[in-house]
Amino acid sequence: MRAAWTSYVAIGDSFTEGLDDLRDDGTPRGWADRVAERLAQNVPDFRYANLAVRGKLIDQIVADQVPIAEQLRPDLITFSAGGNDIIRPRCDPDSVAERCDAALARLVSTGADVVIFAGFDTRKVPVLSRLRGRIATFNELLRAIADKHGCRIVDLWAMAPLSDPRSWGRDRLHLTPDGHRRVSLRTLEVLGIPVTEDWREPLADPVQHPWLRRRQEDLDWTRNYLLPFLSKWARGHQTGDGFQPKRPELMPYIAENPPGGAATSRAVI
Repeated sequence: MRAAWTSYVAIGDSFTEGLDDLRDDGTPRGWADRVAERLAQNVPDFRYANLAVRGKLIDQIVADQVPIAEQLRPDLITFSAGGNDIIRPRCDPDSVAERCDAALARLVSTGADVVIFAGFDTRKVPVLSRLRGRIATFNELLRAIADKHGCRIVDLWAMAPLSDPRSWGRDRLHLTPDGHRRVSLRTLEVLGIPVTEDWREPLADPVQHPWLRRRQEDLDWTRNYLLPFLSKWARGHQTGDGFQPKRPELMPYIAENPPGGAATSRAVI
């Protein structure tokens, strides 16, 4: 492991883009930006690119983002892909894992340290809980791939706070700001970077809602999110159509606070 990383490229979909963790101007922040902000401390020439685009499938990520990362040649890469494939009605986890394997072989060959992510436990998420076995299978395949290529792995499945529905937004597909914060802390922990907060801190005791209200919430989610998603999928439309990466190039970061201040930073644009 390097003493300090000076360049970082994040590859992925909406999870890495940072949806539902918004800045004051409405742009997504997310766990990857939070990781970059921490890594930029005390590294004046630190540079960061985030190539992730919402809704992208594994083949699109490999075709559009992996070649850019190969060209940029950072010393740290995070790679999270396959989640949008796994939740689709028809999906073969083995096939998705094989494509991840090939992509990781290319990324590791650049000499970068590579971090990947095992999927979330959806046991408590209505409807998505039906995919729990498929996600678990994919996770085991990813662990074998990580071991094969010497990649670090962030085990999202084992992060108990993220199995709480309150860590998820109204669409039940994207993390809340607190969820992104916890993922950033866990990622930094995997990288061996000291942090002052603990991602394991439990959420407050939940407010118990009546059974009828919970079922109404499930119906609202199905009508407002699930059915539109399936309709768009059937017509070949994707969430990320028309969107571009928010940070397509390695750009410098500088700290907003003096040494010893809060762990925040901003991009020089």
